[in-house]
Amino acid sequence: MSTKWLSPDEERAWRAFLRVVVAVQTGTARDLASIELSEPDYEVLSTLSEQPDHTSTLGRQADKMGWSRSRLSRHASRMETRGMLRREPDPADGRGCLLVLTAYGLETLADAAPVHVASVRHHFIDRLTPEDLLAVERIARRLGQAP
Repeated sequence: MSTKWLSPDEERAWRAFLRVVVAVQTGTARDLASIELSEPDYEVLSTLSEQPDHTSTLGRQADKMGWSRSRLSRHASRMETRGMLRREPDPADGRGCLLVLTAYGLETLADAAPVHVASVRHHFIDRLTPEDLLAVERIARRLGQAP
């Protein structure tokens, strides 16, 4: 099998993509860290807050976030220790559990959301034109499709 190496243009595009992903993620992670949250913390809080009664099965939540169940379970344990969520038995699945956002978790999210939005604006949105944003969305849709 012969390797189809990247052309110089392809190589520059690939490296530029990697650099921008790292730069944006580093900036938003740093901003959330200033309020003692990680990006995964924020992702769990925000996606769980969107669920009815702020409750989801671990499996459904992991699928929604694109995480493995074991990764979410380990992270949920850390967040549970901090009082942001709690686990309850899943009445529909004796082996599963429900993740429930606590009042403290909702309060934490309410405090963090303005910081997160300002960070996303600073590191991403405000640096792009409306046309750029449409192009990013189009590219993301294309890359998100199965090959």
